[in-house]
Amino acid sequence: MKIGIPVYDEVDMLDVTGPFEMFDWAGFEVELLAENAGLKRFRSQGFSFEVRQTFVSAPRYDVVWVPGGDPKMLARIIGDPQSAYLSFLIIQARTARFMCSVCEGAMLLAAAGLLDGYRATTHWAFLSCFPQRFPNVVVEEGYPRFVRDRDRLTGGGISSGLDEALELIRLLAGEAVAEDVQQSTQYYPNPPVNSTLPAPPGECPVPWI
Repeated sequence: MKIGIPVYDEVDMLDVTGPFEMFDWAGFEVELLAENAGLKRFRSQGFSFEVRQTFVSAPRYDVVWVPGGDPKMLARIIGDPQSAYLSFLIIQARTARFMCSVCEGAMLLAAAGLLDGYRATTHWAFLSCFPQRFPNVVVEEGYPRFVRDRDRLTGGGISSGLDEALELIRLLAGEAVAEDVQQSTQYYPNPPVNSTLPAPPGECPVPWI
């Protein structure tokens, strides 16, 4: 099982590293790739990491996992009429078993037209982006951790990617493997606080181009 995670500068760290760790424990082959090879920066205080694979030389993946990131960077990718990132998603979607996103990564799938007619979710603060910018996306009610609709799997904000990754593992490798990954990573969340999510803002917070 080969999973590609297309990244970019100012990508959310946990959107990438949390699911990567889960997939690795499941025995999947996971590859980071980008438009250009080299050092990239997570949004978290400029933490850097290296990417060796590029979109041009990438193989076909069984799964593509699209992470969220800084809204300005998302706007730059979406606003580019010749976006290599969106073109990569469109090409991969032709053969991938699942196209997935976590957090604002759903905006990239939607901009590529890959969520049209699908039920989907994203970070609670970006839910208004769907009806305002991508009206063909069917917004799942409430704040689900993840939503599966056929061969699309979308997740809520940042930490939701851990739940979503376990669901993907369950779908691809079975219940027993998913349970083993849960045990190996000791993923049994029990947060010390219990707040509730506010209503989404009225306007999409991404500075669209």
